[in-house]
Amino acid sequence: MKKYFLGIDLGSTTSKAIIIDEEDRIIGRGITNTRANYTVATEIARLEAIYNARFSLLKMKLEDETEHNPEYKRYISDVESVFQYLQFKRRLDRLNVQFRETIDETYGGERREKITGFIEHIVKGIGPAILLEYLNGSLGKKNPFFRDIVSEKYNKEVNELPKEYFEPMMLVYDKSISHVENELTNYDFKELIEHSMEVLKEKYGGMDVSGLKEHITFVANLDIHITNMVGTGYGRALLPFPEKSIRSEILCHAFGAHAVFPGTKTVLDIGGQDTKAIQVDSHGLVTSFYMNDRCAAGCGRYLGYIADEFSISLNELGPLAIEATNEVNICSTCTVFAAAEIRELLNVGQKRSDILAGLHRAIVMRAMSLLARSGGVRNEFTFTGGVARNQAVLKYVSELVLKNYGDDIKINVHTDSIFMGALGGAMFARRS
Repeated sequence: MKKYFLGIDLGSTTSKAIIIDEEDRIIGRGITNTRANYTVATEIARLEAIYNARFSLLKMKLEDETEHNPEYKRYISDVESVFQYLQFKRRLDRLNVQFRETIDETYGGERREKITGFIEHIVKGIGPAILLEYLNGSLGKKNPFFRDIVSEKYNKEVNELPKEYFEPMMLVYDKSISHVENELTNYDFKELIEHSMEVLKEKYGGMDVSGLKEHITFVANLDIHITNMVGTGYGRALLPFPEKSIRSEILCHAFGAHAVFPGTKTVLDIGGQDTKAIQVDSHGLVTSFYMNDRCAAGCGRYLGYIADEFSISLNELGPLAIEATNEVNICSTCTVFAAAEIRELLNVGQKRSDILAGLHRAIVMRAMSLLARSGGVRNEFTFTGGVARNQAVLKYVSELVLKNYGDDIKINVHTDSIFMGALGGAMFARRS
């Protein structure tokens, strides 16, 4: 039986899981922004990593066939996209039920009927639109969070309604979404993958996929045995793991970053609740670090709060800030004071993109201060954490690192940047 190793990074805003094999290859990835219950968050991330691992193992098993038949490769990719959509759709259906319960508890009479009608229209439109985005735009890779995907569509629709319904509709959403995103839904992999193949019958009607079914069934029934696991992250003390299976997030982020980029000497991790500046040696072991963990200013939660202030999704922040033509100077990265400053700037006519550019730069300036205190930036520099996905933050980090530490500094960013802590945990699990 093959051995697999699990790393869980329980963050303040997201929980991540990584499964690796005996050669340190990443086999599965799982992520959730569930926060209300850490036990549930851990289990959601673990299950998502196992689902993802099954697809990874299927692709590895079919390497020879897909190399000679590109159509098979596209088909398996589409099966995975539809699988993700079906997971999303099941949660959307559950959200729709919760919407109705919330409306019945909160409103009555004509207002209840009107809001119910609006909700029905919005939910009816979200499903087909999201299916197309999963199939045509790799939505699952761009944004893995149920709440963010729904919020973006919901907010756009609500903004088209009469203004007097804006507050009631947002209240219904806020009361409902937290119930659903914090529920554990255990999907039957075999059932969902067979359903995915049914959905794709029309698109691939002329293609014989009978040869693939045997491999798909094999992977669906495969026992993915987790030999050992290690937990880390902001909430690691709350993980249902024995003490010997808990590691410092500083150690795990450094180890994970070094595994992906072996030349790494300095790591900057901007997470949801804290920012870490870490210096590592040639083995990926920590030599010094400096960490801001007393305030979420300049971290992922701060960006989430800013997105709420602008009534946009977290994913829209970076692209909007990149459009700036006249970057506004922001005096404070404190959540409370920044909110007041934002409103004042909007009232005097400043553009949203210019304000957001100033906010992103202020975040990076805070991170640069931590880097300086940890020992500066040495070549190579690796940027990790969920905030590394934000294009505007990445832009300012790159500009300021090169400006302050030399334009010969190699800057590393990876698509798995948010998983570095979990990867380090999985690698510790294998070595112990």
